[in-house]
Amino acid sequence: MKKLILILFLIPFFCVCQLQSDLDKITKKYTYQSFSLLRDILSIPNDAFYPEWIEKNISWSESAFSKRGFKTTRIETKGAPLLLASQNFNKSKQTVLIYLQMDGQPVDPSRWDQKDPYIPVLKKQDINGKWKAVSWNKIYEYKDDWRVFARSASDSKGPVAMFLTAMDALKDIGKIPNYNIKVILDFEEEMGSPNLPEAVNDNTYILKADQLVIFDGPMHRLNKPTLEFGARGIATMQITTYGPIVPQHSGHFGNYIPNPAFKLSRILASLKSEDGKVKIPGFYNGIVLSDEIKSILDATPHNENELKDILQFSTTDKVANSYQESIQYPSLNIRGMQSGWINEKVRTIIPAWARAEIDIRLVKESSPEYLIKLIKSHIINLGFFILDREPTKEERIKHPNIATIKTEISYQSFRTDMKSKIGNWLQKALIRAFNQEPIRIRMSGGSIPISPFVNSLGVPAVCVPTVNIDNNQHSPNENLRLGNYRDGIKTILSILTEPL
Repeated sequence: MKKLILILFLIPFFCVCQLQSDLDKITKKYTYQSFSLLRDILSIPNDAFYPEWIEKNISWSESAFSKRGFKTTRIETKGAPLLLASQNFNKSKQTVLIYLQMDGQPVDPSRWDQKDPYIPVLKKQDINGKWKAVSWNKIYEYKDDWRVFARSASDSKGPVAMFLTAMDALKDIGKIPNYNIKVILDFEEEMGSPNLPEAVNDNTYILKADQLVIFDGPMHRLNKPTLEFGARGIATMQITTYGPIVPQHSGHFGNYIPNPAFKLSRILASLKSEDGKVKIPGFYNGIVLSDEIKSILDATPHNENELKDILQFSTTDKVANSYQESIQYPSLNIRGMQSGWINEKVRTIIPAWARAEIDIRLVKESSPEYLIKLIKSHIINLGFFILDREPTKEERIKHPNIATIKTEISYQSFRTDMKSKIGNWLQKALIRAFNQEPIRIRMSGGSIPISPFVNSLGVPAVCVPTVNIDNNQHSPNENLRLGNYRDGIKTILSILTEPL
């Protein structure tokens, strides 16, 4: 009797191990087979500011998804179209909508450690920690820490290649999902997806789904299976201050003509305290973190000292008591500034203008319109005359302090209940694949354009990140760790084979 009980107890364990072993074998096989696919997809330039480049990506995607049994439909917008790829696997009423991104950030090739960011380069670290190129033919001998360097390797063509490869593997093992799949491909995400909300709202019938899964973003810093149940939204603001109509000699006019860079600096310095908190009253209104929420946030692993060592900074902003708590609040960030010239182009002038680009990360509890209004009112109270355009000659002469402010609200935040059906389903899939509980994150600090789907379709959404966190996304030398690429294929394959 004891032996029977022991056998019955061990059956689930052996079943899990067998399923995990099967996933490992098929994933390994298709990882090797997919390297040419990965190289092809990364070799197509994809800056959304070049429509001809985006058209090539759309055509490539249509072909790739059609070859795997998907019916593709272009959803036209005022800019680049969205691409919907659909496949019905059975009569089940359950449909999973999958969000993927195909465009990438602009590139400055001069700042990359390779000739062309759109020619993927395989690299490994030498004994000094420097990344050195390896012949692409060596990729079949890859180690987990080897990387593929190319624009959009991680953000976010890598996940597209992972999904397509998982679909290939699914066919090989003779299985189909017990749900239908719709894939939406976004070709303007790095531009803030300006046309996506209207497109989703106008096409709710063909986009209708029961669950939404997003394959985007980096995993937790521990590089363990991760689920993210929300993300902050984003709005942007451009602030320009003015000096003389054209730059003037600083020797002739220094101490006489006011410098617009100092005016801009006065605005920017007034926005935050020394400890990083926004000083504008009301900016953090509405955010209340209960003890239950704080316990969820505290359960997410975070090593502050390790992060300080890696990123080489000494202290954190004091908006909240921890990293996870801090990203539950809206943020105000200076993402770039310009006035005059610097470095080898520097010259002794009083600039004609100074400009700052601001991004505001949004949370569900904060209205973007309200936050923008607060910032504008604050700048007015500093004594600035606010415009939404270039000032006229008369306005320049009349007003000593002018600020042109242009704003754009891209999309709001979203957040899904961590105990929801979709969360339990994805968690079960990842446990089966990796034999460990995934790290669950209430809300990530970054932004993805998911709230239009959540709001228009009424569908719960969860993000399943797969790429390495040290991938340099949006920066020179973006890369994808090959261990993450393989595990990403395994992750998606486990979800495709997990009953919903």
